[in-house]
Amino acid sequence: MEVGIKYKILSIDEEKEVQYFLKRMFLKEGYKLFTAQSGRDGIAQLTNSCPDLVLLDVVLPDADGIEMVRKVRDFTDCPLIVVSSRGKEKDKVTALDAGADDYVTKPFGPEELMARIRCALRYRRKYGNKNVFQAKDLKVDFERRMVLLHGDQVHLTPVEYRMVEYLAMNSGKMITYQKMLEKIWGPYAAEDNKILRVNMTNIRRKIGDNPAEPKYIFTESGVGYRMVESAESTA
Repeated sequence: MEVGIKYKILSIDEEKEVQYFLKRMFLKEGYKLFTAQSGRDGIAQLTNSCPDLVLLDVVLPDADGIEMVRKVRDFTDCPLIVVSSRGKEKDKVTALDAGADDYVTKPFGPEELMARIRCALRYRRKYGNKNVFQAKDLKVDFERRMVLLHGDQVHLTPVEYRMVEYLAMNSGKMITYQKMLEKIWGPYAAEDNKILRVNMTNIRRKIGDNPAEPKYIFTESGVGYRMVESAESTA
């Protein structure tokens, strides 16, 4: 997480006026806004920005809005708020059943939207899997989105961080290559494991984990990866 940035928000909305309004509003709150104006760009931004929360308009030029809700939910479990001009009860129920956490109808008041966002982020912090993973000298701070080794920050790319985060949240469990690909790159990711191997090589180099004698991330050839169990689990 960048210094001074509280949260990263991704807005998938084709209306430039809305994006401009959100950018000004979030700047005052110390939030960083990433934008996409189509479903395709929105999925790409999910990988690049690793947002803490997604705002999604179900009216997009290249994608069905409800299908986009499902795609986002398949890709990440971060809070997802639909922001749309469609205000019928049926629209709201369909979006919520598809995986949205909340639904705000356009036009919206800035105070109401910020309240909904704070509520969603607060709920995530309170009921998320855990706040910190720690094993030996490795620590993953999920709230601050940081990885530390011997107390020093390890500088990972967004993709590398998501891989470490996902393994740490499921420490002790074997995560298959395909499951990892789908989680990080989306449900339609190619089945080629090369991209996983390249990123894992970089991760291991940065955390000083020798694949021949791993301390943190173990590989079962042909199957997947497993993060060592946390100190809390083995205590």
